[in-house]
Amino acid sequence: MSNTGTTGTTGTIRRALIIGGGIAGPVTALALRRAGIEAEVFEAYETSADGIGGSFTVAPNGLAALAAVGLAEQVDGVGQLIERMVMEDGKGGAFAEIPLGGRAMRRAELYAVLQQRLREEGLSVRYGKRLVGVEESPTGVTARFADGSTADGDLLIGTDGTRSVVRELIDPAAPGPQYTGLIGVGGHSAHRLDGAPGRGESVHFAQGGRAFFGFWALPGGAGTAWFSNIPQPEQLTAEQARGVSRQDWLALARELHAEDLPARDVLAEADAATVEVFPRLEIMPSVPNWYRGRMVLVGDSVHAPSNSSGQGVSLAVESAVVLARCLESHPDLPSALAAYEAARRPAVEEVAAKAAVVNSRKASAGTGA
Repeated sequence: MSNTGTTGTTGTIRRALIIGGGIAGPVTALALRRAGIEAEVFEAYETSADGIGGSFTVAPNGLAALAAVGLAEQVDGVGQLIERMVMEDGKGGAFAEIPLGGRAMRRAELYAVLQQRLREEGLSVRYGKRLVGVEESPTGVTARFADGSTADGDLLIGTDGTRSVVRELIDPAAPGPQYTGLIGVGGHSAHRLDGAPGRGESVHFAQGGRAFFGFWALPGGAGTAWFSNIPQPEQLTAEQARGVSRQDWLALARELHAEDLPARDVLAEADAATVEVFPRLEIMPSVPNWYRGRMVLVGDSVHAPSNSSGQGVSLAVESAVVLARCLESHPDLPSALAAYEAARRPAVEEVAAKAAVVNSRKASAGTGA
């Protein structure tokens, strides 16, 4: 993206307020900088999210979006290359291979890369800024925060996740996130997959008899990363999930995968100290209004497919880049936001629909449904 600053929408959109400092927010700020628009990121939590979060795969479209904001080299330095997805039968046999060319990494690794780049470019993140209201005028927008402070800009962008405050301000009747019926449990195992056919630089998915299992070999023979999507009809709160010990979550995964291969062997050598639990595996249904006036949504706040898609992060960062390009290339804000939605809605809803089918199969595993 060129840094024009004086053509198209950037002539009137000079400063953006970004609500949400996870992954999509910083990428949006970096993309806007390249479109000639200054941005400031506001995060509701009091501190940064350093070291927090599990693992995910960034698909090629996500890597391309990160490259577009100048992070190709930095992203290549974290995680590991994943050349293909391998679909297995739960008994150790593969029945399909799908080329991927993505990277598996921990959320904390990508988060650290983004925070470093924000500092290098002089873009700030202000913590402890929980949005409570917005006031719009013909010439700008003012964000009001719970601590009594305010911030002024020309555009407010909601990158504040599935429980987005900005989404509710745009449309109080907008749908909220839907629970998938699954809990995520994952960690590391000392079990080595080296030498197994097709197991190098691959991520593997297997629908077991009672739960879904995913795994991939860690670099340098360091063992195996794994996760299990466990059917759970009643959604647990974070407090309820933390009330179960890591050892007990691992024991449950071992029980559910006792007859699945290689899940049984991977879990036999799993380290309980590395186990993480994610009780909020959620999706966003179709959101009727992506924008209104001087407010617009990006990432999970407007399109969060299930984790079965493998596209959540990639779609979010891709949308950030597309929004910046639309703001740069269109003559006014309404046409830019309309172009952004037109470019992104069909793609993200297609991914979400396909992932929902897979999710349904996972959630019904072992129930006879």
